[in-house]
Amino acid sequence: MLRHFVVRPRAFDHPDARLLTEAIQQYYRDIYGGTDRDSTAVEEFTPPDGLFLVGYLDRAPVACGGWRRRQDGSVEIKRMYVDPARRGGGLARRLLAELERTAGAAGASRVVLNTGYLQVEAIGFYEASGYVRTDDRFGVYEAIDGAYFFDKAI
Repeated sequence: MLRHFVVRPRAFDHPDARLLTEAIQQYYRDIYGGTDRDSTAVEEFTPPDGLFLVGYLDRAPVACGGWRRRQDGSVEIKRMYVDPARRGGGLARRLLAELERTAGAAGASRVVLNTGYLQVEAIGFYEASGYVRTDDRFGVYEAIDGAYFFDKAI
């Protein structure tokens, strides 16, 4: 059950954003044996060409995600995460909806993302949210088997 959940824009290097992105990297170490190799600079998540959001449940930072503009005008969602103890309550849906809304307000009509084959829950979540697997591969994981790419018109 949702209590009081709010989503706020935060700089990518804000302490709450750093706390959650470190948790993401630890999750990647646990399941893949290493961190995400895709560089994510603070500037990439700074308006007008990017945005990073932190979700707070009863004032505690429990969720995050950001988008960054790509050269083709689409945006890429990165660092989408919900604390494992808070999953299953709709927080990810609310965060993703806000990422899509703000990306659309910034002029994007298409959202892309990628995730790994071991992130079964994430794959199911994105598919249930209208994302479609695509062969349009990009970035540092473009040639990696087990990297899944998704696309959605917004």
